[in-house]
Amino acid sequence: MPKSFNLRRNTWFVWGAGRFRRKIKKFDFLLWGIPLFLVLISGILIASTQRQANYADWYQHWITAFVGILVARLLVEISLERIRPFLLSIYLFTIGTLLAVQVIGTTALGAQRWISIAGFNIQPSEFAKLTAIIVLASVLEGHQIEKPLNLLRPLLVVLPPWLLVFFQPDLGTSLVFGAVLITMLYWAGMPLEWVLLFLSAIFTSILAGVLPLTLLFWIPFLGFLAYRSLPNKKVSALLTMFSQGLIAIATPWLWMHALQDYQRDRLVLFLNPSKDPLGGGYHLLQSTVGIGSGGIFGKGLLQGQLTKLQFIPEQHTDFIFSALGEEMGFLGTSLVMLAFFLFMFRLLKVAKEARTDFESLVVIGILAMLVFQTIVNIFMTIGLGPVTGIPLPFMSYGRSALLVNFMAVGLCVSVARRGYSASRNW
Repeated sequence: MPKSFNLRRNTWFVWGAGRFRRKIKKFDFLLWGIPLFLVLISGILIASTQRQANYADWYQHWITAFVGILVARLLVEISLERIRPFLLSIYLFTIGTLLAVQVIGTTALGAQRWISIAGFNIQPSEFAKLTAIIVLASVLEGHQIEKPLNLLRPLLVVLPPWLLVFFQPDLGTSLVFGAVLITMLYWAGMPLEWVLLFLSAIFTSILAGVLPLTLLFWIPFLGFLAYRSLPNKKVSALLTMFSQGLIAIATPWLWMHALQDYQRDRLVLFLNPSKDPLGGGYHLLQSTVGIGSGGIFGKGLLQGQLTKLQFIPEQHTDFIFSALGEEMGFLGTSLVMLAFFLFMFRLLKVAKEARTDFESLVVIGILAMLVFQTIVNIFMTIGLGPVTGIPLPFMSYGRSALLVNFMAVGLCVSVARRGYSASRNW
């Protein structure tokens, strides 16, 4: 064999090995590996929930994930700056789909949230979350937040999709918009006192219904925060206390007329689910029993009896964590929670190392969305929070939600590849 052939062969081998090493170095194991791990486990858990059912569509979770990975891979190659010229069109299209839900939407479980296209049910509110994050990031880039009037533009961006989703009604998803808005505003420079003032309406409403006497201390405290952090100190303090008083007065009426019966049940029954064990508290009671029955090591994948007998309604969607607890036990749930923590920590690092404020805000918005959904869903299944219908990212069955989650991963990997640390290391 000629020496020149061996030389060429060795050269090609070295070149191929070097290319492989470069690809491995560019592969973000946390941003890609953790979602794939969660999807793999959840697909098996969803199959377990359907063992006694007269249908089996668990494999569609994996098919949707495969499609999501392909879409994410395409988004990785696109810089977020190239998306900016199309943001207005994307935003208007998103609002149009949310309006279309009100007209031609499909109703299920007491809510009109889906549009049926070619036999597939698409949930526009899931895509609206990602659209709102990107558009809001574009608005907040370079936007100084020094006085309340500076909040007008960000609020006008989020308010239309927020209200359209709330009146579907979809209380859980509408809460995600609020969490994303507050987190992104804070990341953009809004003072911490303003964050507390933003959240104060929720606490005022709760106190008005549960401990009304505490409002005598709570409302003056909010006035003090407004006096410290807002311009026109005296006027701001008075307006804050006046508005909080109106919220306290309006809460009973809003409770009875603005929320559906099932929404009211979801918000209060977690405090004492045994009060209605066969009705609104049934989900919570069965979920906590299922998780507790798993013990330390669990009963094994596809071996959970409560899961098999479908004691927990909607277990393959909102309550997939209870199937995880029964079949994989404390160790399995701890492993999954650790995976979520590492994934979120990686997103935070990507946001800090992003090249532009716009990219950083997009990643922090996605982080806020995923953190809020994860915490609320897990708290819901273990009885520490109300049943809100918020899915567990990458694990709950749902085509639209899973596809949006992988689109979010693609955007974050795109930012990570173009970040400061990437330019130094790669």
